[in-house]
Amino acid sequence: MEFQLDNFSFGLMIWQIILFVTLFFWLFCVIDVLRASFNGNDKLIWVLVLLFVPLLGPFLYLFIGRNKRIK
Repeated sequence: MEFQLDNFSFGLMIWQIILFVTLFFWLFCVIDVLRASFNGNDKLIWVLVLLFVPLLGPFLYLFIGRNKRIK
């Protein structure tokens, strides 16, 4: 059986790359929240934001949440 590239979809490959990058970015943010120290219930709030707002949550965490960590 020979392999054919007749059914190759470049658009599907682009969407798969975008999905993989988004998933990696989300996972990076979740791990970063779980490893960092926050004041009060901020850690719980950021985990909930990342879980319930999966596309916008990582951007919010990077621009707002990383500055609120305890160093």
